[in-house]
Amino acid sequence: MYILLALIAACACGIGVHYLLPHRSLRGVALVPAIATAASAVIYTVMQWAGISDGNGWLWLASIVGALLIAAVAGALLTQNRRTSDAAKKAALGI
Repeated sequence: MYILLALIAACACGIGVHYLLPHRSLRGVALVPAIATAASAVIYTVMQWAGISDGNGWLWLASIVGALLIAAVAGALLTQNRRTSDAAKKAALGI
């Protein structure tokens, strides 16, 4: 049940990451929060399987901050990929 707290926190902070990253008009508003939420779920689950209890602060720190770092990197890479793709398409169309 505690995993829901980590997922909600990661999603809410992922919304903030979306607005902190530049060129947010090139990606969907739900992309970065969705990546943060999915990453948080994976990190939390793996750490639980590794035997780390719910009361351990490292579980919460890793599942929230780690997810935000993954989401920020993925958002930046996807945005850069979109900018490159758009520039290539504009050049091909002569715009």
